[in-house]
Amino acid sequence: MRVVAELPHPDCKISIFSMNMKYLIKFEQGTLEQTYKLSEMDVLNGIDGVFEILDEAFIAAVVERFAGMRKDFIEAYKRYN
Repeated sequence: MRVVAELPHPDCKISIFSMNMKYLIKFEQGTLEQTYKLSEMDVLNGIDGVFEILDEAFIAAVVERFAGMRKDFIEAYKRYN
């Protein structure tokens, strides 16, 4: 797996990897991660096509999902204690 691009964003780290004819788009925020996989064959214009998919509406949804993930984990952790 190799890093092919990183996209700067103030709310999360965005890394794009290439592995086995797939693009892996990894979002990180603190201890949480979200990864999306795309076949390289399904993306026109290579890595530029991936950048087109990662528009602000999609990134905003990812950031919102992080908030839900964090809330769910905190609630589960409280039940554990």
